[in-house]
Amino acid sequence: MKPSQKIKQNVVNQIAKTTLYENVSELMKMQQIYEAGIKEIRTKLEILDAEFKVKHDHNPIHHIESRLKSPESILKKAINKDIPVTERSLEENIHDIAGIRVICNYVDDVYKVAQLLTDQDDIRLVEVKDYIANPKESGYMSLHLVLEVPIFLSEGSKPIHVEVQLRTIAMDFWASLEHKLKYKTDNTVPEDIKEELQECAKTISELDLKMQNIHNRLNKKRV
Repeated sequence: MKPSQKIKQNVVNQIAKTTLYENVSELMKMQQIYEAGIKEIRTKLEILDAEFKVKHDHNPIHHIESRLKSPESILKKAINKDIPVTERSLEENIHDIAGIRVICNYVDDVYKVAQLLTDQDDIRLVEVKDYIANPKESGYMSLHLVLEVPIFLSEGSKPIHVEVQLRTIAMDFWASLEHKLKYKTDNTVPEDIKEELQECAKTISELDLKMQNIHNRLNKKRV
């Protein structure tokens, strides 16, 4: 990170800390609501996975991870995006306060799970970014969905956004290591390392396709 960027980030951090104390109660209330959103989507995914296992003798989901942005992280993002720190503004402009990562066994499973989830009546697809069909320049691959799901509270239902990332085991392996490398190098990865990471991503993509093909061939023999 450049010195000017570090100074800017330090300023952002200081402002976020100051604003945090002023808005902590409101942000904690928001966190409780978004935590409910995570539980809602996670339950839907677990039910779909169990049903798929019974019908097709195959679990499309390997495992599920979830995370909730901390109040300080929410404020930092709001300040960086120059948006008002109000409940309505945060809900409209920050769609990854609640996040779920779905690790699937095969590429076809990624799209199947996404389809089954978004086909549900109470789910609205807000945004989709397909980094599997169109990987990022770094080599990153994943299917990103922003979903709107109703949360039922004592005063009535409230629609909230939950970001769902779906990827294969191989894609997750690459993304996890790439994230750690960027963190260790303060987000300034040397060009030669970037090229090697891109090559690794291509190799992983080829591996995913081969494993998918083997899975399909074995399934045909069983039918």
